[in-house]
Amino acid sequence: MEELYLRGLKIRPPAQGEEVWFDALPAVQAIAARPEGLPLRSPVTFFAGENGTGKSTLLEAAAMACGFNAEGGGRNFCFATQETHSSLDARMTAVRGARRPRDGFFLRAESFYNVATEIDRLDELGRRWDLPSLYNSYGGKSLHVQSHGESFLALVLHRFGGEGLYLLDEPEAALSPMRQMTLLRRMIQLAGKGAQFLVSTHSPILLACPDAQILVLDDAGITPTPYEQTEHYRITRRFLQDPQGMLRLLLAEENDETTQED
Repeated sequence: MEELYLRGLKIRPPAQGEEVWFDALPAVQAIAARPEGLPLRSPVTFFAGENGTGKSTLLEAAAMACGFNAEGGGRNFCFATQETHSSLDARMTAVRGARRPRDGFFLRAESFYNVATEIDRLDELGRRWDLPSLYNSYGGKSLHVQSHGESFLALVLHRFGGEGLYLLDEPEAALSPMRQMTLLRRMIQLAGKGAQFLVSTHSPILLACPDAQILVLDDAGITPTPYEQTEHYRITRRFLQDPQGMLRLLLAEENDETTQED
């Protein structure tokens, strides 16, 4: 396997009086406590875990440490609509390999609308200088005239290529299960052509990527976890095997909570 573009992430511990909210996250504490930081060992690495464990915070800081815009986009995107990102990137170091990616993109579901708007602006600017349409890299038309899911896939299918570094924050948010499998197939194809992915996800479909490094963020910090031992896989499998039984269990728990409140 060729050396990865991004070999790991390191976080400098806070100085006295420098602590902020993300220093309470066990995942951040775990990386800061290790001299080697967080090693990345596969062309496809997933951050998985419950809401609030710091997956998106960590991915956002990694993207900014690699030179991407906080709201997403390629390396040449420098717009800002509202600064809501954390300052974790200021204490993070991206451990780079000897090779440099030819391409890169930071995709985050919550600000993808802003990225699509910036692409429209850049395309209009390029037309004034008789440059080729920027839409050629995004399926031939504005992402705003496509559905949310279609625009996600247009980006991945037309804009992403081999030998690129791609950071994706919950890309399954706009995708049906079938489209998630399309994304999974594309990720596997591109990884085979020298691309590297760092992905925050809740999707058991995406987590099934062969030979991926799955890092589960929880109260214990960060734990490398085989696919079939992830909670995402186990709960989904249990539900699909016995949906009625799971619903009875969930409703029974709800009734118990209601009784306790009364």
